[in-house]
Amino acid sequence: MQLSDLKKAMKGVFCVQMTPFNKDGSLDLEGMRANTRWLVERMAGKDFVIVPEGSNGEFYAQSEDEWKAVVKMVVEEVNGKLPVIAGAAQCGTQETIKWCQYAQSVGADGVMIVLPYYWIPTEEGMYQHYKQIAESIDIGVVLYNNPGVAGSVVRPPLMAKLSKIPSIIGVKEGSQSILHFNLMRKLVDPKDTVILWGRGEEMFPFVAPTGCPGFTSWLANFAPELAYSMYEAAVARDFNKVAELADYLSPFFREPEMVRCLPSGSNFLSRVTANHWQSAGVSVGAPMQFAVVKAAMDIAGLRGGEVRLPMVGLTKEEKDELASILRATKILR
Repeated sequence: MQLSDLKKAMKGVFCVQMTPFNKDGSLDLEGMRANTRWLVERMAGKDFVIVPEGSNGEFYAQSEDEWKAVVKMVVEEVNGKLPVIAGAAQCGTQETIKWCQYAQSVGADGVMIVLPYYWIPTEEGMYQHYKQIAESIDIGVVLYNNPGVAGSVVRPPLMAKLSKIPSIIGVKEGSQSILHFNLMRKLVDPKDTVILWGRGEEMFPFVAPTGCPGFTSWLANFAPELAYSMYEAAVARDFNKVAELADYLSPFFREPEMVRCLPSGSNFLSRVTANHWQSAGVSVGAPMQFAVVKAAMDIAGLRGGEVRLPMVGLTKEEKDELASILRATKILR
């Protein structure tokens, strides 16, 4: 896919794929292949983008060889039927460039690069990081603005500067702040760089009326049609339906403030998190999110598999409750 075509395709649902692992912790590459094929069969021809090796893909817990195997296989399996934007971030600029060049070499349409993590760079360091990455490859670059994992943020004025680099075509905006998203939207020309919502279905109703062209989704791993129906409702400007769909998905909300304001016991993800406990100051739900999604995939007949340490999986009782919720809500039929 040419860069100009990818820019036009930067809309809809961006499915951040889970990476399945076997009981012994090894990579289940054939399971990943089956999951990818299942998605392509259902979503080919729609505004739907495949994103392997993002946060949901547990890229941080994989070897370079495993990462390469996953990216190459997904590109081959999708076979041009949908855009593929591969997560390719490392802590340092030079390693990130190496991984991005590999993604390009096997046919990925673009790469998604989360903010540098561990050490927090200056704004000039951040600018040079993304500039050098973008200039090292000929495919699209999507910046992933996620202060929750990086401890830093690309503020709207810096993003406006970065957006003038031709191959930086999108931002997955995961800052949680609607005001930050809105200012980003005002300062960045969408002809240069598309601003996508990076916090999933639960908060999409708040940004959909602004004309936000798309959002990233973990739900799409096992219920892509449901995620896509929210996007279609937004395109039709049926914002009541968008809100109704978000309410429908409330058992799986993960945003800390939204979870705390829900009636006690109504949010499955927060209950699972409470069961396993987590230290104060960490966003509610996120560490157990991977386990919930993978269990849901297994229940749906897909290959969710295991999470890798230091993440932990669900108990049998939690899996049984999840199956009941999925049936009761008819997310799975």
